[in-house]
Amino acid sequence: MNGKMIWFNPDKGYGFILSAQDERLYVTASGFAEGNDPQPRCGGLDVAFERLVGDVGPQAVDVRYVTVTEPRRARLRRGR
Repeated sequence: MNGKMIWFNPDKGYGFILSAQDERLYVTASGFAEGNDPQPRCGGLDVAFERLVGDVGPQAVDVRYVTVTEPRRARLRRGR
């Protein structure tokens, strides 16, 4: 399946993915495929994953990034 990362909190170790069918899936840090560790500010990135139903409902496992981009950086304001 394909979808987009909604958000992921590395401190808490979980986040959510929105599938192409508009289903919200729970994902944990251990649900990412090897070499695809959760990135800071990964919201909006395209991902591919497998879906299963776990104890907390629909869950994404074997999550892989389809497009890998550098994390967005804050812009510095001039004139302050």
